[in-house]
Amino acid sequence: MTVSLNTPEKKMPDFSLENQHPGLVCGVDEAGRGPWAGPVTAACVLFNQETLSPDLAQALNDSKKLSPKKRESLIDRIKAESIWAVGEASVEEIDTINILQATYLAMTRAVENLPQKPDFILIDGNKIPPALDIPAQAIVKGDGLSCSIAAASIIAKVTRDRQMAELAKEHPHYGWGKNAGYGVKLHQAGLARHGVSPHHRKSFKPIKKIMGIE
Repeated sequence: MTVSLNTPEKKMPDFSLENQHPGLVCGVDEAGRGPWAGPVTAACVLFNQETLSPDLAQALNDSKKLSPKKRESLIDRIKAESIWAVGEASVEEIDTINILQATYLAMTRAVENLPQKPDFILIDGNKIPPALDIPAQAIVKGDGLSCSIAAASIIAKVTRDRQMAELAKEHPHYGWGKNAGYGVKLHQAGLARHGVSPHHRKSFKPIKKIMGIE
């Protein structure tokens, strides 16, 4: 059975939510729902609380609240001290099934890619991917509440940012190395001058407008 839950905010993430469930509890989060270009990426993280370094646990937070330098400093430590996996949905999949369904797909793939099957899943947000066959709980602002979700948010964000930086080498006109595909002024200027690339989400309204579809 899956349950969606809203939980009051706390100052820093901890393992309170994980400890409400028996067995192996993992956290899942995504990065890249809003950008105009690139894939949507999800990560799944499973910690062993008995062996996790206390200073790493204390450093974890919602990736959006951390600087890029801080996220980069944490990702290798998170990977070294957890069981983790990444899943993504491509631009083509986003344009075919829509961004919400593609986000579900990326999250499901991340869980399926995890080397060890969890007993319960904590998911950032207010919706649970329907294809998951493991009990799960959706936590609004969960990346600021759960250490496992916070760690997943960092892996997802850094993984996607690195991928967008690589794509920026092929398509330098849009500033993806800095804006990760979001529709900021530099990105808009690149679109106005150079048009739409194969990595743009052609189902998104701003891109449709540039292409003359809407």
